[in-house]
Amino acid sequence: MTLGHQSGTDKPKDECGVFGIYAPGTNVARLTYYGLYALQHRGQESAGIAVADGDRIQLSKAMGLVPEVFSADTIDNLSGDLAIGHVRYSTTGSSSPLNAQPLVFRYTGGQLGLAHNGNLTNVTELRSQLLSTGSIFQSSTDSEVVVNLIARYSQSTLEEAVMKTMIDIKGAYSLVLLTEDKLIAVRDPYGFRPLCIGSLGNGYVVASESCALDTVGAKFLRDVEPGEIVTIDSTGLKSAHVLPAKCRAHCIFEYIYVARPDSTIDNYNVNRVRRKLGHQLAAEFPVDADLVIPVPDSGTASARGYAEATGIPFEEGLMKNRYIGRTFIQPSQDMRDLAVRLKLNPVREVLEGKRVVMVDDSIVRGTTSGKLVAMLHDCGVKEVHMCLSSPPVIRSCYYGIDTSDEKELIAANMQLDEIRQSIGADSLHYLSLEGLLDIFDDYRDNFCTACFSGIYPVEVVKPKDTGKYSLE
Repeated sequence: MTLGHQSGTDKPKDECGVFGIYAPGTNVARLTYYGLYALQHRGQESAGIAVADGDRIQLSKAMGLVPEVFSADTIDNLSGDLAIGHVRYSTTGSSSPLNAQPLVFRYTGGQLGLAHNGNLTNVTELRSQLLSTGSIFQSSTDSEVVVNLIARYSQSTLEEAVMKTMIDIKGAYSLVLLTEDKLIAVRDPYGFRPLCIGSLGNGYVVASESCALDTVGAKFLRDVEPGEIVTIDSTGLKSAHVLPAKCRAHCIFEYIYVARPDSTIDNYNVNRVRRKLGHQLAAEFPVDADLVIPVPDSGTASARGYAEATGIPFEEGLMKNRYIGRTFIQPSQDMRDLAVRLKLNPVREVLEGKRVVMVDDSIVRGTTSGKLVAMLHDCGVKEVHMCLSSPPVIRSCYYGIDTSDEKELIAANMQLDEIRQSIGADSLHYLSLEGLLDIFDDYRDNFCTACFSGIYPVEVVKPKDTGKYSLE
C-alpha cells in the first residue's frame, strides 16, 4: 500500500497510540482519558474511548485532540470497570470520523471493541476475500479487517478467534480488545509496534508506551512479548504465546523520534538511547564549533549527548512555540517560510557570530531543514553544521509510520553533498547504521531498520506492470 505524507512538516508522522484498563472500582474512563493525553504525541487526528460495564460497551469518539473530543460530562457518562482508548494518525484509510477508533461492533459473541496501532501489509487481499463472502465495511481502515476476521472465527473462544486471526494477518499490529467483561492485548510476532503492561491496585493497564502507565499511577510490569495474547478479566491475567516469528523486528524509529523520551520500550529508556546516539554521533563526526543546539524537541537529548561527548557548550538556540496545536491556518504560498517560524524561532543573542552544530533526529524531505539553516544564517550564524542522530531515510515504512513516498525522500534521490548543498549547511553528517545499532549491544539484531537499509522483515515487491510497491 502507498502511504501518504501530509504537507507542512518534514517529519515522519507518529502512528497511533492505544490504551486499555481493567480496574473495577476506579473511574476507568477518566484514567483512559489521562492515558490518551500521555499518548497524544502518537496521533492528533482523532481520539476515542470505549467503556464496558459487564453488560454493554459505550463508545465516545470524534475528530480532534483528546481535550477537544472529551468534556467532563462525556467522561462522567462513560461508566464501567474496563475500557480501551485510541489516538489516531491515519497511515491507512483517510482522515475521517468513520475511521476514528476504537471500533465497536456486535457479533455472535456479543459486543467487541478494538483499537489498533500498526499497519497490515496484506489488507487488500484480506478485504477482497471478506467482501466476496458477504462482509460489510463501514470504514477504510485495516483495523476493521481484523474485527471482521475475529467475528468469522467466533465459533471459537475469543482468544482462539484472535489466534486464528493472527495466522491470517501480516504486518505490524499492537491491539487492545474489549468485550463486556474482558480486556485482551495482542502484539504481532515481530513486535514491530510497542505495547506494555502495568499493574494498578488489583487491576491492570496496557499501553503503547510506559509514559501512559506513569501518568495514571500504574506500575510497569513488562512489555507484551511479540506473538503474545494477554487476557485480563475477573480471574486475573493470563498469557498465551502463539506464532513465534523467525526474528524480532522492533521499530528502531520509536527510539529516534516517535516515542516520548520518558518511555521505556523493550527494556531501553528512550531518553538514554537518544543521549547515546549523540555520543556516537560525536565519535563519528567531531566538529570544531562554538555551540551545540537541538532542533526541539526530538533532537534535544541527542544534542545534549553530542555536547557532553565533545565538550562544546549546549544552548537552546531555537525556541519552540508550545501552543501550536494539530492544525492552524496555513500561510499562503508566498509566506510559506512563516510556517516554520511559527513553530521554531532562533535566538539571535545566543547564535550571532557563532559556529553552530545543529542536531536533529532525521531529515526526510529536507524542506524544513533548509529553512532552519537559512534562518540561522539570517541571524548571523557563521557556520551551520547539521548532524542527524539517524542514518539517511532512503525507504518508505509499511508498518505503521507515515513516511514520504520514496520519490520524495531526499536521501533516496541525492548524494550526501547534494543534500548538504540543498539545505545550505556548511557540513552534513548522518549517524551510521552500524553506530546506531551499536547502541543496543547484543540486542542489535532485534530491530526493523527498513527505512535506512531497505531490508524489510516482510518482503517488499515492486510489480513491473504498475510501478507501485506492494507487500507479500
